[in-house]
Amino acid sequence: MTKFESEQVNIARNNQLIFDFLSDFNNFKSLMPPQVSDWESDTEHCSFNIQNMATLGMRYEQKVQYNHILIVSEGKSPFKFDLHCYLDALNVDSTDVRLQLNADLNMMLKMIASKPLANFVNILANKIKEVCESQLPYKRENNLL
Repeated sequence: MTKFESEQVNIARNNQLIFDFLSDFNNFKSLMPPQVSDWESDTEHCSFNIQNMATLGMRYEQKVQYNHILIVSEGKSPFKFDLHCYLDALNVDSTDVRLQLNADLNMMLKMIASKPLANFVNILANKIKEVCESQLPYKRENNLL
């Protein structure tokens, strides 16, 4: 497996709000870059096309409340992968988020897809920050760690 890790981003929201947002694939459409098309989702599954690459499907494998979400590939993906979303609550209104994508790439795919996949996890992490800080409510009195 080839591992791609995002930079760690600090989000000015509590880990419960971020976890709840990331626990529903219907919310992921707002996180996708312009190269993604044909988005389909429900709360537990999604599929989409990455321009000039492939159609990918994903589903939730594990959710550890407010700390970790494991997403795995599903369907006719050209390679198996999993995506870990790590949430580290710093205080009642600040959470560090880091993504790790593990992809089972053959040598040819590794040469072609490594740079786009590394860019993708960083774009996704920064987009999570942008969307969560602009769209999720800021409720200091209700924050949970």
